[in-house]
Amino acid sequence: MRIQKMWPILFLLTLLLLPSFLGWTQQTGELPMYKKAKITKDWLLGPIDAKTEVFTNVKGELILSNGLIGRVFNVEKGGATVGLENEMTGEQMLRSIRPEAMVTIDGMELPVGGLIGQPIHNYLLGEWVDQMEVNPAALTLKNYEVGETQPRFAWQKRLEWMPKDIPWPAPGKRLTFTYVADDALLNYLAAKASTDLGRTVMFNDNFAQLKDSWKLTASKGDERNSFINEGKAGEIMALANNSVVAERDSPEETKVWIVQLDPGTDQSASWGPGMALVNGNGGVYKINLRTQDRTFGVFDGQKESSQGEYEEGKPIFLRAERKASKLSFSYSYSDDNYEHLVDIKIDSSPIIKLRLGKMDPKGGFEDFATQGNQGRSHVMEVKLLGEQKETDKAALKARYNYLKAIKVQVHYELFDGIPLLSKWITVENGSDQKIKINTFKSEILALVEPESAVDAKTEWKKPNISIETDFRFGGMSNDNLYSSSIAWNNDPLYKTQVNYGLQTPVLLEAYPKLGPMKSLAPEETFESFRTWELFHDSWDRERIGLAERRMYRSQAPWATENPMMMHVRNADNAAVKKAIDQCAEVGFEMVIMTFGSGFQIENDSPENINRMKELADYAHVKGIALGGYSLLASRSINKENDVIMPQGLQPRFGNSPCLESEWGINYFEKLYNFYSKTGQDILEHDGSYPGDVCASHEHPGHEGLEDSQWNQYQRIKTFYEWARGKGIFLNVPDHYFMAGSNKTGMGYRETNWSLPRAQQEIIERQNIYDGTWQKTPSMGWMFVPLVEYHGGGKAATIEPLKEHLPHYEQRLANLFGAGVQACFRGPQLYDSPQTKKIILKWVNFYKQHREVLDGDIVHLRRPDGRDYDGLLHVNPLGEEKGLLMLYNPLDVPIQKDISVNLYYTGLENEARLLDNKGNITSLELNRDYTIELPVNIPPRSQQWFVIK
Repeated sequence: MRIQKMWPILFLLTLLLLPSFLGWTQQTGELPMYKKAKITKDWLLGPIDAKTEVFTNVKGELILSNGLIGRVFNVEKGGATVGLENEMTGEQMLRSIRPEAMVTIDGMELPVGGLIGQPIHNYLLGEWVDQMEVNPAALTLKNYEVGETQPRFAWQKRLEWMPKDIPWPAPGKRLTFTYVADDALLNYLAAKASTDLGRTVMFNDNFAQLKDSWKLTASKGDERNSFINEGKAGEIMALANNSVVAERDSPEETKVWIVQLDPGTDQSASWGPGMALVNGNGGVYKINLRTQDRTFGVFDGQKESSQGEYEEGKPIFLRAERKASKLSFSYSYSDDNYEHLVDIKIDSSPIIKLRLGKMDPKGGFEDFATQGNQGRSHVMEVKLLGEQKETDKAALKARYNYLKAIKVQVHYELFDGIPLLSKWITVENGSDQKIKINTFKSEILALVEPESAVDAKTEWKKPNISIETDFRFGGMSNDNLYSSSIAWNNDPLYKTQVNYGLQTPVLLEAYPKLGPMKSLAPEETFESFRTWELFHDSWDRERIGLAERRMYRSQAPWATENPMMMHVRNADNAAVKKAIDQCAEVGFEMVIMTFGSGFQIENDSPENINRMKELADYAHVKGIALGGYSLLASRSINKENDVIMPQGLQPRFGNSPCLESEWGINYFEKLYNFYSKTGQDILEHDGSYPGDVCASHEHPGHEGLEDSQWNQYQRIKTFYEWARGKGIFLNVPDHYFMAGSNKTGMGYRETNWSLPRAQQEIIERQNIYDGTWQKTPSMGWMFVPLVEYHGGGKAATIEPLKEHLPHYEQRLANLFGAGVQACFRGPQLYDSPQTKKIILKWVNFYKQHREVLDGDIVHLRRPDGRDYDGLLHVNPLGEEKGLLMLYNPLDVPIQKDISVNLYYTGLENEARLLDNKGNITSLELNRDYTIELPVNIPPRSQQWFVIK
């Protein structure tokens, strides 16, 4: 009878749950079943057969894969990444499940998806995923969508400057997950706000390192008695009945004291590990673990008692809460759902000291006559909490109801033929009130460590992936993203790692180091920066560099635009027209009115705008692009518009305007106006935004310090993206490629161009060799001071050009032979027919072999002035598979056989080499893809070979 009555209820529940269940089933059911692709070709040598797809498997999971990497998502339990495979090597990169993202909205930290309950974090098993639970504190998955990749912004291609056309966007798939708040989250937030989680944190310490505020006292009863055992703070090594204590001040406003302890192998009773509170009158109150009999010890200021019983072998939380004239002691195994132990009466004086560790029965520092056996215990964490803010759960839940109208979308793009994944988040404010995004984490990956180091290290080996973002500033270095948007952090959940200090940096997190503190009006959407994750199949430096260069060609293909450019040092009409005429005569493609030329981009007078338009029109008739130089950050405007740095900090360049000041906003409006009205083609933007913060509350574009960095970056990024859509070339001495810039410095010291000419030649080739490990040749500019630059006199100067033709030709050979463009700075490119002839020779050489010269570089031998040096350009999909460029810095010929690895040319059996004198050589490749090549390089000259 009871079973019959249950059927209607079960049937109703089935109907209620069916739409949700079928929604996931229908979506995953329409997807192809995952089968690992068989890749037989090296992706660096050409297209592979596999394309990016979203698959499913027998468990109903989603797999985003392109045959090279695959990311696996559980969509039934709120949405979580449960697998990350490097399909090239078969490695499982993920060792622990974390939220898909983290957003802090109106001060509330909200995980986005993820699962909780993983037993250990060294590795991840499928059966553990089945047993793990949805995080009640997280936004949960509502739906997902599959589509094609989309362009981040418009790009007007300048094909005349490119070796070949490149698709935009890079083909692949986009997978978007939508997360929302549900009643479970609202209930959790209401409960959290009415418990310890809603209290003010007065102090917190997880003993990653010992803070100076702790005063340590250890018994002399044994030489090993210590609060820091084998370098691990908080780990106590001591005899059973000896005291080892850490003491610090406790703020008078503290209401709750919580300590997490691992009893370990301690064998004490009254001297067991615990905590004691000391009040202003000298009264001491203690709770501890009596590890000998697995009970709790309590000292109420007068006498000691034994209370309750705890489970052996588990870390445990001890809690003391002050309630008027009493202390309430309780315990928990998970820092929630505390079990009450006992209340003790105390006087009204404030608690002023906290003691942790092994104390005598009265919470002091004495030892017992019988010392007992040695044991190890661990103080893992301590928290001091203040007043409870609010306790009405119903009112709190109503207050949080607006969160249901906010959507967080997590976006992934995976690209065909490259082991590259992009990720970002958006937040849509569908509520009827303004919200604030305090901060966010758009990626959280707990990855497998590539090394297990017991001791502390200065330099850690990171997982074998390269990271890129489009939120970076502060120089040309690839590593500057670690100061803006990326961190390899310690993993607080990874308690079972080998490193004693728990300092292994294997938690990859993407987040702005400040802010964004972004206000969102109703119906407004916030977009995070994008992160790119490039997975490697080798630790070889060259192969990693080749992969990184391929990433930039895929995601910033405008960086392959590589025009030959002249820096004219005077911006008057006659000088500019002469430069345009000479460039057109020899095949150069761009003229830049350089620094100190008198070019004034901020002069928006009709006279200046009209003159600049006339010069642009003149250049365009000649087939030449024209633009100029503007200094942005490394200057001071005035007190009202400069950045206001926090105390103790200085702007990166000593001075800098705030881009969100009135001046900064007007400056960018002038840039938009200048290029719209003049039609010019290039901006050389020196001292672009370097990441300076600003504490002003008066600037119209930001509210204060915490939103100043994000808003300033958005100001410059928006302009660069606009310029990209207009075909405006951007020379930027910072790493802004993903935000739209074309080129940055290859890497050189400007004062080196004041050295004697012969020294400049070697250093120039060194700079190119070193600068192209992570940059393609087109991504970095070099510099040729045709006139004196930073001093050095006649020995450093090329002008008069016709008097230094051998040196001038060597500079042209260095640069064009490397596929690298330089800023040729001076009044003219040539001063005689002989000079013009040399320039034409090397311009024609570059244009004839542009595709392979702009291809990848394989580094052969670094210049050192003692023997040959060389680069191998490779282009496995081109007619010219390679171009070998060899240089001889010596005064005598170099005749020898050299070994050259042709693997990345794509050739397998035979190579035909045509040298610069027209000689053809056919050579068989060895089994390791090398050839033994006879070379004869003239003194202070070069020899090159086209490889087919």
